[in-house]
Amino acid sequence: MKVLLIEDDRDAANYMIQALDEVGHVTHHAADGETGYAMASSMDYDVLIVDRMLPRRDGLSIIESLRAENNTTPALILSALGAVDDRVQGLRSGGDDYLTKPYAFSELLARIEVLARRASPAEAATTYQVGDLTLDRLSRNVERSGEAITLQPREFRLLEYLMKHAGQVVTRTMLLENVWDYHFDPQTNVIDVHMSRLRTKIDKGKAQQLLHTIRGAGYMIRE
Repeated sequence: MKVLLIEDDRDAANYMIQALDEVGHVTHHAADGETGYAMASSMDYDVLIVDRMLPRRDGLSIIESLRAENNTTPALILSALGAVDDRVQGLRSGGDDYLTKPYAFSELLARIEVLARRASPAEAATTYQVGDLTLDRLSRNVERSGEAITLQPREFRLLEYLMKHAGQVVTRTMLLENVWDYHFDPQTNVIDVHMSRLRTKIDKGKAQQLLHTIRGAGYMIRE
């Protein structure tokens, strides 16, 4: 899942980015309302997490403007204002959910995952399969020929993205933007390292190789 977090509290933002990263989600961050609005308007995200009180532009104004532009990306509002009237105002401004600070990360994670599922009916299917390799997006189980494969969160996200685009060339730029944070240096070897580990777990000892390097282009998973 690709998330945009609009939050001016640096410590809170760093905590959330790290926590989302650990469960395999990609998080872009904006520290003020104007930057957040620009990013939400120009890039595709699965979910927006929007602090209500922000410098340069408040969170409700961001959501109202996006809805006026027919941008339907689900938005979870974060706020220390928890009165009924405050929550109602947030939802009427176009927010899809409202969570009061302080909050438990487990609850925030559950809420944004629900919002993403509601917004993506085309992805109602929860499993991907390529040959004898299967991946379950909900249980996060991966098997090949019935044998369980244990993946780290980033490896799971990488395999999920490749299987979602099975039979297609996936470029390094696509992986950096959708599996890692887009701020990564395109020359980094982080993709090569993770792809090597993933290939070892998926293909080692198998007669049929599923992960392929397309020289000068990127990677592909196919039978």
